[in-house]
Amino acid sequence: MRKIELVEGIHSSVLGLGCAPVLGSIDAKTCRRALSLAFENGITHYDLARSYGFGDAEGLVGRVFKNNRDQIVLASKFGIKADWKASLLRPIKPIVRALRGADKRQDANVPAKQSKGKNASDMLFKRVEINSMEMNKSLEESLKALKTDYIDYFLVHEPLQTITNIDELCEMAMRLKASGKIRAFGLAYMQSQRHLHESYFDRFDILQFNSPPGVAAYSKLAEERADKPDIIFSPVRGGTWDMSPGEKIKKLTRDFPKSVVLCSMFSESHLKENVKLIEEA
Repeated sequence: MRKIELVEGIHSSVLGLGCAPVLGSIDAKTCRRALSLAFENGITHYDLARSYGFGDAEGLVGRVFKNNRDQIVLASKFGIKADWKASLLRPIKPIVRALRGADKRQDANVPAKQSKGKNASDMLFKRVEINSMEMNKSLEESLKALKTDYIDYFLVHEPLQTITNIDELCEMAMRLKASGKIRAFGLAYMQSQRHLHESYFDRFDILQFNSPPGVAAYSKLAEERADKPDIIFSPVRGGTWDMSPGEKIKKLTRDFPKSVVLCSMFSESHLKENVKLIEEA
């Protein structure tokens, strides 16, 4: 699969695997198989966060790739984490999955906190203050869970307010890079919240955002970011109804040729179809 150098020295597959459903809506056996299959098909970019899988996703991914760390790119985020109540859910996860399965899409790549209405999952997550202390603490937790000495991309996880202490965060990022614990610092945000953050976009090494074809200002964004490296999540959620999911993914790879497109692919057929789409694009 074609590789993209988003940041100097870090080469990601153009198609990345969004791991939001890992140990959340998707069980461990299915996750392990999907992760292995993704790797076999040339996918090297894996997107995580401390909140995914109610705090357990990083651990599973770390175990799956413990012998292939130098062949993959790991991205994780801080700012949203599983609440202590999430640990109480572990024994009944299979029941919760069955209850939520009918209306929970597998390609969901946005934490429950971002939905308009509240559901039971909202009580299992909490936002932490965006500061250097929490940033470093979260990173150490991610490194331990992933069983690695470094994370390639470390991102702020969809903050709901303007970051007022950006200098503090960037200074910490510089120290973490110097120590070798992270290779790049980024911001993950929803396009609906772009106005909160665009004044400091240039302070980050990488931007991660949602932009399915057909949403408002898509054309302007594609023109603006066509020659810039980005990570694009939730590629088929929303936007135009006149294109199939596959057509949306192909359009994104054409319109953002230097970016990684994240898909949450946990069925073998879905994963292979998307790999084929990318290879034909």
